[in-house]
Amino acid sequence: MQAFDKIVLASNNRHKLTELRTLLSPRLTVVPQSEFNVTEAPETGLTFVENSIIKARNASLQTGLAAVADDSGLQVDFLDGSPGIHSARYAGDDATDQDNKSKLLSEMAHAADSQRKASFHCAIVMLRWPHDPTPIICQASWAGSILSHPKGSNGFGYDPLFYVAEYGCSAAELAPEVKNRISHRAQALAKLLDALS
Repeated sequence: MQAFDKIVLASNNRHKLTELRTLLSPRLTVVPQSEFNVTEAPETGLTFVENSIIKARNASLQTGLAAVADDSGLQVDFLDGSPGIHSARYAGDDATDQDNKSKLLSEMAHAADSQRKASFHCAIVMLRWPHDPTPIICQASWAGSILSHPKGSNGFGYDPLFYVAEYGCSAAELAPEVKNRISHRAQALAKLLDALS
């Protein structure tokens, strides 16, 4: 496989950039697409994988670099898999993390403890060229459950509502180095690093 030392991240999410840089360095230099003024592509896919491919292809086309994209989200059993691919905009196109958490808490208000199972899912795609016919696709999940109220101040998104039984706390109460070892994104990135090596 062709070697790369620089890759564009097909995201403007600073939290994802921080996590990806931490997990991929020193193997790769990760540059955000914002440094190239990349226009974001509409996420029209029906799955995490499809959306990742769309984002990576768009960034690679506009920068000429290899690109990595992740699409990730929360699936809640009680909500038939929602918010799923709509996790970032669960409460609307311009929703904040707080808006999304509030909507989730409202939707889960009558769920019993036994109905609160959930999982984070991550699909990471790497394209070596804009029209790479064999993208590297790595997927992982992280099992947990939904709390009735937020706990913790680390992480982002739904982390304060995601209970990690193994550690007896929410994802937002985990130290960053722990989360960066066990999360859905960490697991998928580990698979990507294996593929690259």
